[in-house]
Amino acid sequence: MNYELKKPYAWVPSLYLAEALPYVAVMVIATTMYKRLGLSNTDLALYTSWLYLPWVIKPLWSPFIAAIRTERWWVLVMQLLIGAGFAGIAFTLPTSFWLQGSLAFFWLLAFASATHDIAADGLYIIGLDSHDQSLYVGIRSTFYRIGTIFGQGLLVMLAGWLERSHAVAAAWSITFFVLAGVFVALWLWHSVALPKVKCSADDNAKADDKQVVGAFVGEDNSAHRRLSIFSEFWLALKTFFTKPHIVSALLFMLLFRFPEGQLVKIANPFLLDTTEAGGLAMSTEAVGFVYGTVGIIGLTIGGLLGGWCVSRHGLKRWLWPMVLSISLPDLVYVFLASTADPSFFVVNLCVFIEQFGYGFGFTAYMLYLVYFSQGERSTAVFSICTAMQALGMMLPGMIAGWMADHLGYLRFFWWVVGCCLVTFVVSAFIKIDPAYGKADSYKAEGK
Repeated sequence: MNYELKKPYAWVPSLYLAEALPYVAVMVIATTMYKRLGLSNTDLALYTSWLYLPWVIKPLWSPFIAAIRTERWWVLVMQLLIGAGFAGIAFTLPTSFWLQGSLAFFWLLAFASATHDIAADGLYIIGLDSHDQSLYVGIRSTFYRIGTIFGQGLLVMLAGWLERSHAVAAAWSITFFVLAGVFVALWLWHSVALPKVKCSADDNAKADDKQVVGAFVGEDNSAHRRLSIFSEFWLALKTFFTKPHIVSALLFMLLFRFPEGQLVKIANPFLLDTTEAGGLAMSTEAVGFVYGTVGIIGLTIGGLLGGWCVSRHGLKRWLWPMVLSISLPDLVYVFLASTADPSFFVVNLCVFIEQFGYGFGFTAYMLYLVYFSQGERSTAVFSICTAMQALGMMLPGMIAGWMADHLGYLRFFWWVVGCCLVTFVVSAFIKIDPAYGKADSYKAEGK
C-alpha cells in the first residue's frame, strides 16, 4: 500500500467531511425535507428533536468503542451504516409509509453518526502526534464547515432544483441517493487511506491499567479492564457532579441556548411556509442558498472573531458582549415575519446577521465547557458537558413546533426573543477566572 496515502492530508480532511454530513442531514436537512413533504411544525420539530438523543447519551457507550475494536474499524463500519441509512431514507420516501420508514432510518443515522464522531476523534488523537494534531486542527474544522455547506446548502439546493421536474418525495429521494453514493465513495477511500494504528489500549494498558480506552479481546485480563471502564465512567460522573458551582454550570449548559433551540427548528419552515400561514414562501433552492452559504459564512466569521477577541482579553471580559450577540439578532426574525414580502437580499442580510451573532456568541458557550472541564478526567468531563449541550437543544426544540403552530410565526419569534432573558439569567451566575482564555496568561504559564 502506498505510504503517502497514510499521510494526514490524505485522510483528515475527508474524515471530517464525513463527520459533518450525517449530522447536518439529521439536524437540518430532515427539518427542511419534512416541511416540504407537508408535515406540520408541531410534528417535524418534535420528531427531529428526538434525533438529538444519541448525542445526549453518547458518553454512555463512548468508553466501550475502542474496547471492542479499533477506531479505524468503527469509522469504516459506521460509514457503511450511514450510507445504508441514506439509501434507506431514499427508498422509503416514495412509499406510503414514508414517515415511519424515514424516521427509522434517521434514527439509524443518528446513532451511527454519534458513534462515528467518537471513533473519528479517537483516530485523530492516536493516529497523529501532538505536532500534527495542532497542525491539522484548522484543516479538520475547515472541512467540517465544507461538509456543512455541502449538506445544508448544495444538497438542499439540489433537492429544490429536482422539485421543478419531479414530485417532492421523488426529488428528496434522489438527493438522499446522492448522499448514499457520497458515503460509499468515502468508505472506499478510507478503506485505503486511513492509517492502521494499534488500539489505544495497547499502549495505555501498559502505562496505567485504570486509563483503558482500547481493545481487550483475547487478553487474559480483559474482564478486569472492562470493569475498569465502568469504574472510570462512574468516576467521571462523580467528578462532573462534584465540581465547584455545578448547579450554575449545569443550568448554563442546559439553558444558555434555550431560545436558539427553538429558533433553529422553525427558521427553515418559516422561510418555506406560505404567506397565508405567515411564512415567506421561499423555494427550497433559495432556502438552501440562504442557510447553506450566506448563513454558514456569517457563522464562521462570527466564530473566528469570537475566538480572536477572547484570546486578547479573556472569556470573562467578553462574556456579556457574546451573550448579547447570541440573543439580540433573534429580532431579525421578528422583522422578517412582520415585513410584507421582504426581498431576497434582505432575507440573506438578516440571516447573515443572526448567524454571525450566533457564531460570535456561541464561542463563549463552548469555551466555558472547556473551562469547566479542566482538571481531573477533563476528557470524560468534557464529553458529559457536550451531552448536556445536546440535551439543551433537544428539549426546547421539542416544543418549538407546537408553539409556532399555536402562536403563529410573528408571536413565536417574539416569544423566542423573550426567552433570551433565560440566557441572561444563567449567564449571570457562572464563575470564570478573569485570566482564562488570554494569550498572555498561557505564555505566563508556559503553555
